[in-house]
Amino acid sequence: MVPRCVTLRGFFRRREDFPMAFAIIKTGGKQYRVAEGDTIDVDLLATEAGKQIVLSDVLLYADGESVTHGGPIEGAKVTAQVVEQRKDKKIIAFKFKRRKGYHRTVGHRRKLTRLKIKSISLGGSKAKKEKAS
Repeated sequence: MVPRCVTLRGFFRRREDFPMAFAIIKTGGKQYRVAEGDTIDVDLLATEAGKQIVLSDVLLYADGESVTHGGPIEGAKVTAQVVEQRKDKKIIAFKFKRRKGYHRTVGHRRKLTRLKIKSISLGGSKAKKEKAS
């Protein structure tokens, strides 16, 4: 049994809660940690729902034994299916200056694409070639 901190009980996930293989991908200027079967929301991509897309900007791949990283890793790709195109919840920005009679309300809803990660493949990377020789 691994001892846990009493004050932070439940804050950190246990090791068995993490999937063994995961990747860090980059899309829309942001980075996401994904594993097979995950569903993530990314900035709007120009595809229809139901289509499969390939994300080739894989910055890190880790399984239970090794870690491969690069910027991006050559030959690595993440295959995902577009579940839906949707809008995020409304964000309201309210500007106000006291005693001046000034207030402005502006808001927006971000457009998102929901992706379901189907597979992560490393392809022909340097780490695999080094193990082979």
